[in-house]
Amino acid sequence: MTKPRTSKPDKSRNAPQTARPQAPSPRIHTATPPAAQRRTPPALPTAIRSGSQPGAQINRRAADRLRSGYLWVYASDIESIEIPSEGAPPALLPVADQRGLLLGTALYSPSSQIALRMIAREAVDEAQWLDLLAARLRAAIHRRKPLLDGQTDSARLCFSEADELPGLVVDKYGDLVILQILTKGLDSAAVRAACVRVLCEELAPAAILERPDPRMRELEGLSAPSAEPLYRCSDQDLSLETQFRLNGLLFHFDANSGQKTGAFLDQRANYAAAAEWARRLDAANWDGGGRALDVCCYQGGFALHLAQFCRQVTGIDTSRASLEVAERNLAANRAQLTAQVDWVEADAFQILRDWSTAGEKFDAIVLDPPAFAKTQRAVEGALRGYKELNLRALKMLRPGGLLVTCSCSHHVGWTELEASVASAAADLPRRVRLLERRGASLDHPVILNLPETEYLKCLVLEVE
Repeated sequence: MTKPRTSKPDKSRNAPQTARPQAPSPRIHTATPPAAQRRTPPALPTAIRSGSQPGAQINRRAADRLRSGYLWVYASDIESIEIPSEGAPPALLPVADQRGLLLGTALYSPSSQIALRMIAREAVDEAQWLDLLAARLRAAIHRRKPLLDGQTDSARLCFSEADELPGLVVDKYGDLVILQILTKGLDSAAVRAACVRVLCEELAPAAILERPDPRMRELEGLSAPSAEPLYRCSDQDLSLETQFRLNGLLFHFDANSGQKTGAFLDQRANYAAAAEWARRLDAANWDGGGRALDVCCYQGGFALHLAQFCRQVTGIDTSRASLEVAERNLAANRAQLTAQVDWVEADAFQILRDWSTAGEKFDAIVLDPPAFAKTQRAVEGALRGYKELNLRALKMLRPGGLLVTCSCSHHVGWTELEASVASAAADLPRRVRLLERRGASLDHPVILNLPETEYLKCLVLEVE
């Protein structure tokens, strides 16, 4: 996608200029971000014994959690496992408590810290499990179909444990369906065939593709998926690129690039909410369209929705590849957007620090950073990061401005997120009014017995 004209950053506020090497898109400005550092925790050890009757016996703590509706058993909670001494580990294992009472059947992941994922409260064999899988996937699709219409043709069709299918994620982008297998117990031809059959019967897609999650593939010891589609509707050359529609806007999709399965479908309803609040506050406070900033904008989801009501929108992200897709998305929607939109490649913390110090002002700011706390141990540092981002955003917002601040860290709860924003507001000081608490879109359901399904938190705030 290309732009009909080139815009420049707003120089009237003397914002610090970041380094801008020559780039493919004239609207994407560059600042070199620091290198990311990642660490993968090792799997916990598991006691394993060979025997004639495969099964796992777990401690009382884990058994009590399962009886309360939880679905995971950690390797550290397993007292013993009996598996065949030869051949590959079984995909399914019966699970019993410390007294030997059957608790159900689980998918088994020998190399993962989450060693058992419950799929039934009774004993089931492979044939029964494949029937259950097909029925549950079909039910999950039926729950999402009312969300699909002429304005939105894409959704998460299956959300793992939230749809009683642990480790299975299925997303629909237009006429392409993307399947992810995230646990060892699902890594089989029979499971893939069952998924393909149901998806073809329910959706008639152009193609079904498997896209692995590299981190989960390593942690779970998953096999390398085939480069060929799991299904295609014709023998003609298959394009792995398409366009999909969210809330009436078009977005580019490439099955071979992007995060997650390619886009952030979980923010769809929040995109629309941000645009609606911008419209309301524009009418009340902004006098003919405000200036908006989308921080960690990825491929422009919030930015393009805000561009429906704001006169000027800037998106910031560390990934040039993501910003180039955002530029294509802007071009696809240019006919219905009148805002001036540009993109800046930069580290969010650094550029917000620079701009807030320089006195930059905005009417709406969205903060949608990646997960800062992937473990409980990381929460303290994550909260410092959330406070810093929100403090800088609050400093740049004009009175009557809109702040949409998000966290996709499950380990950071509502209380902690709100406290970090309140602390930032108190430091300035600014008075902040809560307009809405929001979560993921309805195609990412929350299961009360499994708190991990409530990972996305979104606060919509008016800043006085």
